[in-house]
Amino acid sequence: MGMFKQLSRFTSVACFAAGFFAFGTAPAGAAPDPNFHIYIAYGQSNMGGTADAQSADKAENPRFKIFATQKCSGKGRNTLGEVYPAVPSLFNCGNTISIADWFGRTMADSMPDVTIGIIPVAVGGASIKLFDQDQYATYLSTAEDWLKNYAKEYASDGNVTKTIIDIAKKAQQVGVIKGFIFHQGETDGGYPDWPKIVKKTRDDILKALDMSSDSVPFVAGELLRSGCCYSDRVSKLPNTMDNTYYASSEGLDGNGVDRYHFGHDAYVTFGKRYAEQMLKAINRAPVVPEPQKPFKGKAFEIPGKIEAEDFDIPGVGSGNDSYSESDSEDHGKSNYREGTGVDIYQKATGYIVGYNQEGEWLEYTVNVKEAGEYFFYAAVASANATSSFQMSMDGKNITDVISVPKNEGEDNYDDYSKVKTKVELPAGEHILRFTVIGSWMDVDYFVFGEDEIVCVDGCTDFVKPALSHAAGAESYRIFDMNGNYLGEVRASGMQELRASAKTLVKTGGMFIAKSRAGSATIRVTK
Repeated sequence: MGMFKQLSRFTSVACFAAGFFAFGTAPAGAAPDPNFHIYIAYGQSNMGGTADAQSADKAENPRFKIFATQKCSGKGRNTLGEVYPAVPSLFNCGNTISIADWFGRTMADSMPDVTIGIIPVAVGGASIKLFDQDQYATYLSTAEDWLKNYAKEYASDGNVTKTIIDIAKKAQQVGVIKGFIFHQGETDGGYPDWPKIVKKTRDDILKALDMSSDSVPFVAGELLRSGCCYSDRVSKLPNTMDNTYYASSEGLDGNGVDRYHFGHDAYVTFGKRYAEQMLKAINRAPVVPEPQKPFKGKAFEIPGKIEAEDFDIPGVGSGNDSYSESDSEDHGKSNYREGTGVDIYQKATGYIVGYNQEGEWLEYTVNVKEAGEYFFYAAVASANATSSFQMSMDGKNITDVISVPKNEGEDNYDDYSKVKTKVELPAGEHILRFTVIGSWMDVDYFVFGEDEIVCVDGCTDFVKPALSHAAGAESYRIFDMNGNYLGEVRASGMQELRASAKTLVKTGGMFIAKSRAGSATIRVTK
């Protein structure tokens, strides 16, 4: 994460670009990565998912990937079979989550030495016959147009299983096929051969990949118990299919709209249950999630000051990260927060976070004393005209994108500007996030205050409790913006300070008030 010379910037970007092929296309002669575990996910609409993604579902996990089975330019997935970040929707170009989302996240959390990949194919409303290469053509010949079109999103001729096989063969060049996750059956309630055809679809795929079911577990999920189509067929699959397991749907709620689909929270839980079964099959223990925690054991109080380097201690499990860092090297070499890779330098008021690159973020647990409007300030430095950041709380933006002023002088990251804005905050404990929008800046600290107090000259603690919420009267020397001394007043708060300063000025405007607590600019009206 800013302080960074032009040559080193170019070199780092060039190195990143050169290394981007890591998962997409293996170099000629390179062996598949044994720690890139790939799972084939197929079925109908509950596998594809129908619930809108929430902020935690969209958090990118660098060890959770998908192989694109549809082109989605809006998500940057432009090449079929290439590897991309696993963000919703995995199965199409929409914004819904599926069983596979939290299956993959949980698997990645449970195996920190492994990257998880998903090959996703799901066709809503489809019979298992669609996935049988001996039946799909006949089945589609009498199917409704909407179903044909849905299948053609994966294969122009509707042969979706061939798409799975073709992409799986490409995936075998860079990783290892480790298992299947499957959810289907709502359409086939009266189809007596359903268990036999499910097994056939799996076996056909494995045969094409020159693999055996002995080493590739298959996990199926039960249908919605409160819905239209539940039976014990899924739980009995292990009786007719070797190396097969099932994830229970007990206690999982529907979406409240129809009799087929699960709700958002059910998809999350169901995905974790699939992962639990898969981990048992491969003899791994599931991870026990833990939330992130304040770095110094207590939430930052608002109003108050937040040191940028004191971001939360990350938790365990998806959605419990407290920072996102582009690389693992601490370019600041300060050894403060060692092991995080966040670039912390010793300078300014103590430590600062530098080398900040677009997309990186830091989170802080905060406790807002009262709901309402606050003045927000940040001490930042940049030698670039395009550096910027944004603040959010609990996944919702509380500021617009804030530009960081460009310092005079080449590579000057030593002069800190105090940028400001107003924010509306809810009361109570929340997660505050600082996100880098425009790269290459340093950040020292943030302040949330109830009064408009801005640091001038060398003042660092530019929101002082003694100034904005003084317990008793304080003496202030008043200056105009040209530095001319106007007189001295006593006041016990901002409102009284403005009123007292009004007696010293001829016209309204901005003035400087100095006390032992620090310096501030105040607005006086006449």
